[in-house]
Amino acid sequence: MKVGIQLPEVERQVSWREVREIANTAEEVGFDSIWVGDHLLFRDAVTGVRGPLEAWSLLAALGEATERALIGPLVAATSFHNPAMIAKKAATIDDISGGRLVLGLGAGWNRPEYAAFGFPFDHRVSRFEEAFTIIRTLIREGSIDHDGPFYTHRQMELLPRARADMPLLIGSNGPRMLRIAVPHVDLWNSWYTGFDNDPAGLPPLLNTVDEACRQVGRDPAEIDRTVAVLVQLKRGTGRIAGSGERPDVTPITGSASDIAESLARFEEAGITHVQVVLDPIDVVAVTQMGEVLTRLR
Repeated sequence: MKVGIQLPEVERQVSWREVREIANTAEEVGFDSIWVGDHLLFRDAVTGVRGPLEAWSLLAALGEATERALIGPLVAATSFHNPAMIAKKAATIDDISGGRLVLGLGAGWNRPEYAAFGFPFDHRVSRFEEAFTIIRTLIREGSIDHDGPFYTHRQMELLPRARADMPLLIGSNGPRMLRIAVPHVDLWNSWYTGFDNDPAGLPPLLNTVDEACRQVGRDPAEIDRTVAVLVQLKRGTGRIAGSGERPDVTPITGSASDIAESLARFEEAGITHVQVVLDPIDVVAVTQMGEVLTRLR
Protein backbone atom coordinates (compact mmCIF):
# COMPACT_ATOMS: atom_id res chain seq x y z
CA MET A 1 0.00 0.00 0.00
CA LYS A 2 1.29 3.46 -0.93
CA VAL A 3 1.18 6.22 1.69
CA GLY A 4 0.93 9.89 0.73
CA ILE A 5 0.78 13.16 2.61
CA GLN A 6 -1.59 16.12 2.20
CA LEU A 7 0.29 19.42 2.33
CA PRO A 8 -0.94 22.28 4.57
CA GLU A 9 -3.76 24.37 3.21
CA VAL A 10 -5.23 26.90 5.66
CA GLU A 11 -4.40 25.36 9.01
CA ARG A 12 -2.27 28.49 9.27
CA GLN A 13 -0.71 30.87 6.78
CA VAL A 14 2.11 29.03 5.00
CA SER A 15 4.70 30.20 2.51
CA TRP A 16 6.05 28.31 -0.48
CA ARG A 17 9.35 28.00 1.39
CA GLU A 18 7.65 26.02 4.18
CA VAL A 19 5.60 23.94 1.73
CA ARG A 20 8.78 23.00 -0.14
CA GLU A 21 10.54 22.04 3.09
CA ILE A 22 7.61 19.83 4.15
CA ALA A 23 7.49 18.19 0.71
CA ASN A 24 11.23 17.54 0.64
CA THR A 25 11.05 16.08 4.15
CA ALA A 26 8.14 13.86 3.10
CA GLU A 27 10.27 12.41 0.31
CA GLU A 28 13.22 11.91 2.64
CA VAL A 29 11.23 9.95 5.22
CA GLY A 30 9.61 7.71 2.62
CA PHE A 31 6.18 9.03 1.66
CA ASP A 32 5.12 7.74 -1.76
CA SER A 33 3.03 10.73 -2.81
CA ILE A 34 2.43 14.42 -2.06
CA TRP A 35 -0.99 16.03 -2.50
CA VAL A 36 -2.45 19.53 -2.48
CA GLY A 37 -6.04 20.63 -2.00
CA ASP A 38 -7.61 22.72 -4.76
CA HIS A 39 -9.36 25.51 -2.90
CA LEU A 40 -9.34 29.27 -3.20
CA LEU A 41 -11.14 30.65 -0.15
CA PHE A 42 -12.67 29.39 3.08
CA ARG A 43 -15.18 31.33 5.15
CA ASP A 44 -16.76 30.15 8.41
CA ALA A 45 -18.09 31.61 11.63
CA VAL A 46 -15.28 30.23 13.81
CA THR A 47 -12.11 31.24 11.96
CA GLY A 48 -13.36 33.86 9.53
CA VAL A 49 -11.88 34.08 6.04
CA ARG A 50 -8.73 32.22 4.98
CA GLY A 51 -7.18 31.44 1.63
CA PRO A 52 -4.51 28.92 0.58
CA LEU A 53 -1.84 29.15 -2.08
CA GLU A 54 -3.10 28.29 -5.57
CA ALA A 55 -2.99 24.56 -6.25
CA TRP A 56 -1.78 24.35 -9.84
CA SER A 57 1.07 26.78 -9.19
CA LEU A 58 2.07 24.68 -6.18
CA LEU A 59 1.99 21.48 -8.23
CA ALA A 60 4.25 22.98 -10.88
CA ALA A 61 6.72 24.08 -8.21
CA LEU A 62 6.54 20.69 -6.49
CA GLY A 63 7.25 18.99 -9.80
CA GLU A 64 10.62 20.75 -9.86
CA ALA A 65 11.33 20.72 -6.10
CA THR A 66 10.79 16.97 -5.60
CA GLU A 67 12.36 14.00 -7.32
CA ARG A 68 10.60 10.73 -6.53
CA ALA A 69 7.13 11.06 -5.02
CA LEU A 70 3.94 11.13 -7.03
CA ILE A 71 2.20 14.52 -6.93
CA GLY A 72 -1.40 15.49 -7.52
CA PRO A 73 -4.43 17.57 -6.60
CA LEU A 74 -6.80 15.97 -4.09
CA VAL A 75 -8.85 16.87 -5.99
CA ALA A 76 -8.93 19.56 -8.69
CA ALA A 77 -12.31 21.27 -9.06
CA THR A 78 -13.12 21.15 -12.76
CA SER A 79 -15.34 24.23 -12.41
CA PHE A 80 -12.43 26.53 -11.45
CA HIS A 81 -10.86 26.46 -14.91
CA ASN A 82 -11.74 25.92 -18.54
CA PRO A 83 -11.36 22.14 -19.04
CA ALA A 84 -8.90 22.49 -21.92
CA MET A 85 -6.73 24.65 -19.62
CA ILE A 86 -6.86 21.94 -16.94
CA ALA A 87 -5.58 19.43 -19.49
CA LYS A 88 -2.87 21.92 -20.53
CA LYS A 89 -1.82 22.53 -16.93
CA ALA A 90 -1.78 18.80 -16.18
CA ALA A 91 0.34 17.97 -19.23
CA THR A 92 2.83 20.72 -18.38
CA ILE A 93 3.14 19.74 -14.71
CA ASP A 94 3.48 16.08 -15.62
CA ASP A 95 6.38 16.97 -17.91
CA ILE A 96 8.02 19.17 -15.27
CA SER A 97 7.80 16.33 -12.73
CA GLY A 98 9.10 13.67 -15.09
CA GLY A 99 5.78 11.84 -15.35
CA ARG A 100 4.76 11.84 -11.68
CA LEU A 101 1.35 13.57 -11.83
CA VAL A 102 -1.84 11.81 -10.75
CA LEU A 103 -4.72 13.93 -12.06
CA GLY A 104 -7.38 13.93 -9.35
CA LEU A 105 -10.66 15.51 -10.43
CA GLY A 106 -13.96 16.41 -8.79
CA ALA A 107 -16.93 18.76 -9.14
CA GLY A 108 -16.13 21.11 -6.24
CA TRP A 109 -18.36 21.82 -3.24
CA ASN A 110 -17.30 24.89 -1.23
CA ARG A 111 -19.93 27.47 -2.18
CA PRO A 112 -18.30 30.61 -0.67
CA GLU A 113 -15.31 30.39 -2.99
CA TYR A 114 -17.62 30.03 -6.02
CA ALA A 115 -19.43 33.22 -5.04
CA ALA A 116 -16.21 35.10 -4.29
CA PHE A 117 -14.48 34.18 -7.56
CA GLY A 118 -17.60 34.38 -9.72
CA PHE A 119 -17.83 30.72 -10.73
CA PRO A 120 -21.28 29.25 -11.43
CA PHE A 121 -22.45 26.85 -8.72
CA ASP A 122 -25.43 25.45 -10.61
CA HIS A 123 -25.46 22.12 -12.49
CA ARG A 124 -22.12 21.16 -10.96
CA VAL A 125 -22.36 17.46 -11.86
CA SER A 126 -23.49 18.20 -15.41
CA ARG A 127 -20.67 20.71 -15.77
CA PHE A 128 -18.26 18.12 -14.40
CA GLU A 129 -19.47 15.50 -16.87
CA GLU A 130 -18.80 17.75 -19.83
CA ALA A 131 -15.48 19.02 -18.47
CA PHE A 132 -14.34 15.49 -17.66
CA THR A 133 -15.10 14.37 -21.22
CA ILE A 134 -12.97 17.20 -22.60
CA ILE A 135 -10.09 16.73 -20.15
CA ARG A 136 -9.74 12.97 -20.52
CA THR A 137 -10.11 13.12 -24.31
CA LEU A 138 -7.32 15.68 -24.55
CA ILE A 139 -5.10 13.68 -22.19
CA ARG A 140 -5.73 10.33 -23.87
CA GLU A 141 -6.16 11.37 -27.52
CA GLY A 142 -4.65 14.84 -27.82
CA SER A 143 -7.47 16.68 -29.59
CA ILE A 144 -11.19 17.37 -29.46
CA ASP A 145 -13.86 19.33 -31.31
CA HIS A 146 -16.64 19.93 -28.82
CA ASP A 147 -19.82 22.00 -28.68
CA GLY A 148 -21.81 21.49 -25.47
CA PRO A 149 -24.14 23.41 -23.18
CA PHE A 150 -21.27 24.65 -20.99
CA TYR A 151 -18.07 24.48 -23.07
CA THR A 152 -17.11 24.92 -26.71
CA HIS A 153 -13.75 23.94 -28.21
CA ARG A 154 -13.07 24.24 -31.92
CA GLN A 155 -10.23 22.07 -33.26
CA MET A 156 -8.62 22.00 -29.83
CA GLU A 157 -5.24 20.25 -29.81
CA LEU A 158 -3.15 19.63 -26.73
CA LEU A 159 0.42 20.36 -27.74
CA PRO A 160 2.86 19.25 -26.56
CA ARG A 161 0.92 16.03 -26.11
CA ALA A 162 0.23 14.74 -22.63
CA ARG A 163 1.40 11.37 -21.40
CA ALA A 164 -1.51 9.25 -22.62
CA ASP A 165 -1.37 6.92 -19.62
CA MET A 166 -1.43 9.72 -17.02
CA PRO A 167 -3.44 8.27 -14.09
CA LEU A 168 -6.88 9.79 -13.59
CA LEU A 169 -8.50 9.80 -10.14
CA ILE A 170 -12.11 10.57 -9.25
CA GLY A 171 -12.78 12.11 -5.84
CA SER A 172 -16.45 11.44 -5.20
CA ASN A 173 -18.86 9.05 -3.52
CA GLY A 174 -21.93 10.19 -5.46
CA PRO A 175 -23.57 7.47 -7.62
CA ARG A 176 -24.04 9.82 -10.59
CA MET A 177 -20.46 11.11 -10.41
CA LEU A 178 -19.19 7.55 -10.19
CA ARG A 179 -21.20 6.44 -13.22
CA ILE A 180 -19.67 9.31 -15.19
CA ALA A 181 -16.10 8.62 -14.10
CA VAL A 182 -15.59 4.89 -13.53
CA PRO A 183 -15.53 3.92 -17.21
CA HIS A 184 -12.36 6.00 -17.56
CA VAL A 185 -10.49 6.53 -14.26
CA ASP A 186 -7.63 4.55 -12.77
CA LEU A 187 -8.23 5.44 -9.12
CA TRP A 188 -11.10 6.34 -6.81
CA ASN A 189 -10.76 8.42 -3.64
CA SER A 190 -12.89 9.23 -0.62
CA TRP A 191 -12.22 11.83 2.07
CA TYR A 192 -12.15 10.48 5.63
CA THR A 193 -15.55 11.94 6.50
CA GLY A 194 -17.13 9.58 3.97
CA PHE A 195 -16.30 6.48 6.02
CA ASP A 196 -15.85 7.89 9.55
CA ASN A 197 -12.05 7.61 9.22
CA ASP A 198 -12.46 3.90 9.96
CA PRO A 199 -11.90 0.88 7.69
CA ALA A 200 -15.11 -0.59 9.12
CA GLY A 201 -17.00 2.20 7.34
CA LEU A 202 -15.57 1.40 3.91
CA PRO A 203 -17.64 -1.59 2.68
CA PRO A 204 -20.73 0.46 1.69
CA LEU A 205 -18.57 2.90 -0.29
CA LEU A 206 -16.55 0.16 -1.94
CA ASN A 207 -19.79 -1.62 -2.86
CA THR A 208 -21.06 1.62 -4.42
CA VAL A 209 -17.93 1.83 -6.56
CA ASP A 210 -18.30 -1.84 -7.55
CA GLU A 211 -21.94 -1.32 -8.50
CA ALA A 212 -21.11 1.75 -10.59
CA CYS A 213 -18.49 -0.32 -12.43
CA ARG A 214 -20.96 -3.12 -13.08
CA GLN A 215 -23.53 -0.64 -14.43
CA VAL A 216 -21.08 0.62 -17.06
CA GLY A 217 -19.43 -2.71 -17.84
CA ARG A 218 -16.12 -1.98 -16.11
CA ASP A 219 -14.24 -4.60 -14.11
CA PRO A 220 -14.12 -3.20 -10.53
CA ALA A 221 -10.65 -4.69 -10.08
CA GLU A 222 -9.31 -2.24 -12.67
CA ILE A 223 -9.81 0.75 -10.34
CA ASP A 224 -7.48 1.27 -7.38
CA ARG A 225 -9.18 2.33 -4.14
CA THR A 226 -7.60 5.25 -2.27
CA VAL A 227 -8.71 7.15 0.83
CA ALA A 228 -7.63 10.21 2.79
CA VAL A 229 -7.22 9.44 6.50
CA LEU A 230 -6.96 11.83 9.43
CA VAL A 231 -3.96 11.21 11.70
CA GLN A 232 -3.47 13.31 14.82
CA LEU A 233 -0.11 13.44 16.59
CA LYS A 234 0.43 14.62 20.16
CA ARG A 235 0.81 18.28 19.17
CA GLY A 236 -2.38 18.22 17.08
CA THR A 237 -5.14 20.77 17.61
CA GLY A 238 -8.04 18.57 16.51
CA ARG A 239 -9.23 21.19 14.03
CA ILE A 240 -10.28 20.59 10.42
CA ALA A 241 -8.23 22.21 7.68
CA GLY A 242 -10.24 25.08 6.23
CA SER A 243 -12.45 25.31 9.31
CA GLY A 244 -12.19 26.01 13.00
CA GLU A 245 -14.51 23.15 13.76
CA ARG A 246 -13.60 19.75 15.10
CA PRO A 247 -14.22 16.87 12.70
CA ASP A 248 -17.15 14.53 13.24
CA VAL A 249 -14.74 11.60 13.09
CA THR A 250 -12.18 10.14 15.46
CA PRO A 251 -8.63 10.70 14.23
CA ILE A 252 -6.05 7.94 14.19
CA THR A 253 -3.77 8.53 17.18
CA GLY A 254 -1.26 6.79 19.43
CA SER A 255 2.33 5.63 19.17
CA ALA A 256 4.11 5.06 15.88
CA SER A 257 3.25 1.38 16.17
CA ASP A 258 -0.41 2.16 16.89
CA ILE A 259 -0.69 4.47 13.88
CA ALA A 260 1.08 1.96 11.62
CA GLU A 261 -1.29 -0.76 12.76
CA SER A 262 -4.31 1.45 12.10
CA LEU A 263 -3.09 2.31 8.59
CA ALA A 264 -2.42 -1.37 7.86
CA ARG A 265 -6.11 -2.07 8.46
CA PHE A 266 -6.94 0.03 5.41
CA GLU A 267 -4.78 -2.20 3.23
CA GLU A 268 -6.57 -5.22 4.68
CA ALA A 269 -9.85 -3.55 3.64
CA GLY A 270 -8.71 -3.35 0.00
CA ILE A 271 -7.19 0.13 -0.09
CA THR A 272 -4.09 0.50 -2.26
CA HIS A 273 -3.13 4.08 -1.38
CA VAL A 274 -3.84 6.28 1.65
CA GLN A 275 -3.30 10.04 1.80
CA VAL A 276 -2.53 11.12 5.35
CA VAL A 277 -4.14 14.36 6.49
CA LEU A 278 -1.77 15.12 9.36
CA ASP A 279 -2.54 17.16 12.46
CA PRO A 280 -0.33 19.10 12.92
CA ILE A 281 1.16 19.40 9.45
CA ASP A 282 4.70 20.73 9.66
CA VAL A 283 8.24 19.47 9.15
CA VAL A 284 8.50 18.03 12.68
CA ALA A 285 5.27 16.06 12.31
CA VAL A 286 6.24 14.73 8.88
CA THR A 287 9.59 13.63 10.28
CA GLN A 288 7.82 11.82 13.11
CA MET A 289 5.67 10.02 10.56
CA GLY A 290 8.82 8.53 9.10
CA GLU A 291 8.89 6.07 12.01
CA VAL A 292 5.29 5.12 11.23
CA LEU A 293 6.23 4.39 7.62
CA THR A 294 9.16 2.25 8.73
CA ARG A 295 6.93 0.19 11.01
CA LEU A 296 4.20 -0.07 8.39
CA ARG A 297 6.61 -1.55 5.87
